Amino acid sequence: MVKEVEMTFDEVVEYVRNKVYVGDVFEISYNRIFAPGEVLGLTEEDEVTGEGLRVGLQLTGEILNQSVEVDLHEIEDDLLEIRHIHDDDEIIIEVL
Repeated sequence: MVKEVEMTFDEVVEYVRNKVYVGDVFEISYNRIFAPGEVLGLTEEDEVTGEGLRVGLQLTGEILNQSVEVDLHEIEDDLLEIRHIHDDDEIIIEVL
């Protein structure tokens, strides 16, 4: 079942913090970048370094297949859409 919703950036951060788990499929679209992958881990915000909520992804693709860590707060202004699949549930989040 596919569900489409609209969220503010703060709502997206809360959603990721509470509903995204290791092993989920997570696709981020920001600026001109599309990063599809499997969630390797989540790293909470660090007030000492100023880093935001980070999502570790094992990217999937025919040419590029590596792990990356995306700091959601660094891409806040460019974040367009997130697609999240957990078990059989798929949600597409359009960022307002």
